[in-house]
Amino acid sequence: MRMLQAVGDALLAQRGGLMPWAPVFLALGIGGYFSLLREPPVAALVVLALVAGGAFYVAWRSGPLVGPGLIALGLLAAGMALAGARAHILSGPVLDFRYYGPVEGRIVGIDRSASGALRLTLDQVQLRRVRDVPNRVRISLHGPPGQGVVPQPGMRVMTTGHLSPPQGPVEPGGFDFRRHAWFLKIGAVGYTRVPVLASALPGNGNRIFALRIYLSRAMQDALPGEIGAFAAAITTGDRSGMGEGTLKALRDTNLAHLLAISGLHMGLLAGFVFSVVRLAISMVPFVALRLPGHRIAAVFALIAAAGYLALSGGNVATERAFIMVAVALIAVVFNRRAISLRAVALAALIVLVLRPEALLGPGFQMSFAATTALVAVFNHLRGAPEVVPRWLWAVLAVILSSAVAGFATAPVAAAHFNRIAQFGLVANLLTVPLMGILVMPAAVVAACLAPFGLEAPALWVLGRGLAWVLKVAHEISTWEGALRYVVAPDPLVLPMIALGLLFVILWRGRVCVLGVLPVAFGLMLWFQTTRPEVLIAENGSLVGINRENGRALSRERGSGFVARVWLENDGDGADQAGAAARWQAAEAGIAFADFPGGARLWHISGKRARAVFSECAENDVVIFNTDGAPPTGGCTAYTPRDLRRTGALALTFANGAPLIETSAARSGWRLWTGANPSGSP
Repeated sequence: MRMLQAVGDALLAQRGGLMPWAPVFLALGIGGYFSLLREPPVAALVVLALVAGGAFYVAWRSGPLVGPGLIALGLLAAGMALAGARAHILSGPVLDFRYYGPVEGRIVGIDRSASGALRLTLDQVQLRRVRDVPNRVRISLHGPPGQGVVPQPGMRVMTTGHLSPPQGPVEPGGFDFRRHAWFLKIGAVGYTRVPVLASALPGNGNRIFALRIYLSRAMQDALPGEIGAFAAAITTGDRSGMGEGTLKALRDTNLAHLLAISGLHMGLLAGFVFSVVRLAISMVPFVALRLPGHRIAAVFALIAAAGYLALSGGNVATERAFIMVAVALIAVVFNRRAISLRAVALAALIVLVLRPEALLGPGFQMSFAATTALVAVFNHLRGAPEVVPRWLWAVLAVILSSAVAGFATAPVAAAHFNRIAQFGLVANLLTVPLMGILVMPAAVVAACLAPFGLEAPALWVLGRGLAWVLKVAHEISTWEGALRYVVAPDPLVLPMIALGLLFVILWRGRVCVLGVLPVAFGLMLWFQTTRPEVLIAENGSLVGINRENGRALSRERGSGFVARVWLENDGDGADQAGAAARWQAAEAGIAFADFPGGARLWHISGKRARAVFSECAENDVVIFNTDGAPPTGGCTAYTPRDLRRTGALALTFANGAPLIETSAARSGWRLWTGANPSGSP
């Protein structure tokens, strides 16, 4: 009884401060759906939706003690139901075999792959003799440069290419591209080595996309080189002109967020428009005394932000940023506090309801982590400008905001990208203020003057600002120790850290310090992370063994993406060739490694090597990259046919016997896997 009374008193003490917890519980429900090993039936999703509605209704009729608990329960159920409904709504055919032949479709997306190749996303797809054609396919162009048509938004194109199903995790428990592609409605990915031909000119259904690409190319013509590509990226969201070297420099200095049209750009744009409109109104006393200038300025800023959203292509990051800015501006219109934890929570709720899958992405996690931390810290320092001189507070605010945002996003960035930019704070201090003072205002002025052909001076100013940003990125990225690699954490680590920090920020009273405990425990688990002893690619093309000097790879080329992800997850900065040099016993397509207890791991590459290799010992594990008859000797053998069922493998040798974990078993049987949940060969 005393415990119930204590809980009741604690909830009463939080009255007025529980609303920011709503997106937390909704996110827990969404996370619960994605963590399931079996897809729940539609009937279960309907029951969850009914439970959520019933809980909300009873909570509305209940008192302040029972209501919060029922609302939390309803949000958990609603999160699972929303995520499941979204997954079913976006369902579509997925290619289930390797296809080679003609590919035709309409261009709905243009970007670049990780290797720098131009990449097209097509809808209205046609494939030869394929019954269930995917809604969308993504194809990289590896053909001769300068041949074929220049891809245009809405253009219908045709080529001959290789397509395959979206790839599963490169290791058990790793990032699942199949799930990511499912929510993008992409049912096949591949490449072509022949020119792309136009089968129909662009129609009128993609005018905004066409305008976006037109402005991007105009920007790159006006500001040639990497500066123009950078300008196109921050104004239209088109990164296809960015070089790999520049992208790497920005990533290594924690400046890659400047490329994404996210909260920073949307906030700077809306803030500049708001300030200009309000200043213009205040300069006309007759108008300023009769009209609410701040409300009018907020409306104009909201219109500018909506236009920026449409022009940028409306991707997930930009939608999220627009929602956050829109909530703040609408609060100004209705004379509410524009920047508060309630506003951040409302924006998070809207994003999660519209796109539940956004919860799993680093963009959502980093933007809301930074925003929540900044709002919480500056709420505590609300009286600071009255204590210190205004000019000093402006300088301290810039430094503090960069430090707080960097601290809040560091665990997320390290967990997703396995790297820490150790001079990221310095780089951001040297560039972010310039983005607000010079770059974004120049972009707005250029947009206003462009219809009159007078944008050149503003574009020159824009180019000088971006040139400084690139100079800082390239310079700092060359400093010794600029980049530190970290091992990928256990899947539970990041949620524990996030929930602990949210408890510290959102809970009122001294009890909030208890949130430090899950943060400390999560960090301890992270530091004690052990990586798999052996990793095997899902097509048998690559094997990696963990040694004292790092992971040794069985091949120095081929499966480059898989090799890069393995090494990054290990916290290893070596390239594939350097990691292959660690594997000493390899020749003529036959590589092997010995383990304690007499076990041996073999990797047999190619038909010739397979013809030579015919016998193995009982505890041996043999990986083939070609199909064929199993070897004699009683060893455990995997061929590409077996690995298509199991996915990538992780092995540990205990007492000379292999313990095998499969990606199929870790991923489960979900809408986007279509796999045997047991993962047995």
